[in-house]
Amino acid sequence: MIEELKERLLENKTLATVLGTVFVMLLGFFVWSNVTRPKAEAQSELPALSTTFSASTTASFSKEKAASSQVASGRIFVDIKGAVKNEGVYELSNGSRVTDLVKKAGGFTEDADKKSVNLAEKLVDEAVVYVAKVGENVAQVTTPSQANNGIDQDTSSDQINLNTATLEQLQTISGIGAKRAQDIIDYRESNGGFSSIDDLKNVSGIGEKTLEKLKAEVTVD
Repeated sequence: MIEELKERLLENKTLATVLGTVFVMLLGFFVWSNVTRPKAEAQSELPALSTTFSASTTASFSKEKAASSQVASGRIFVDIKGAVKNEGVYELSNGSRVTDLVKKAGGFTEDADKKSVNLAEKLVDEAVVYVAKVGENVAQVTTPSQANNGIDQDTSSDQINLNTATLEQLQTISGIGAKRAQDIIDYRESNGGFSSIDDLKNVSGIGEKTLEKLKAEVTVD
């Protein structure tokens, strides 16, 4: 009886040991699978994230490059005056030439002196083009790229004619800046020109002292 009881206890102990071992193995496998699975999933997602980031970076770079290219090939604004059908400021693409501006202005008038302009000349932003009339004593159209500071080389040492000078030419007169030069042009257009140098006193900002300094540099002939 006692021997039989010992054998049963021994069998139960062995069974318990086996079951315990199996349980520990199952628990270890469960823990191991839960630890390694997130790592594997994270690694598998890395290429996709990398591809997405690369595509986004490339698209952003392309947009910046396109914007930079658009700025480089931007627009310019040029003022045309004189013997054209429609005087005014016109917007053109960068690299346009005087001939493009004349077309924008409706073409020459019948009394235009076509020799007074260089139709092949390239234009730059803020340039002023003056088309002379036949018989008008005006040098060839000036643009900033044609001569230093927009002055014709053959007239740079002569007196500036108040009745025909461009905005750039007027700014070469001592003490005359962009605003004062524009005031002179506005007065000239409003009053049909200057009849004498003394008429400069009628331009805002020019008094007796300034006039005396300018007389040696300007003319109305």
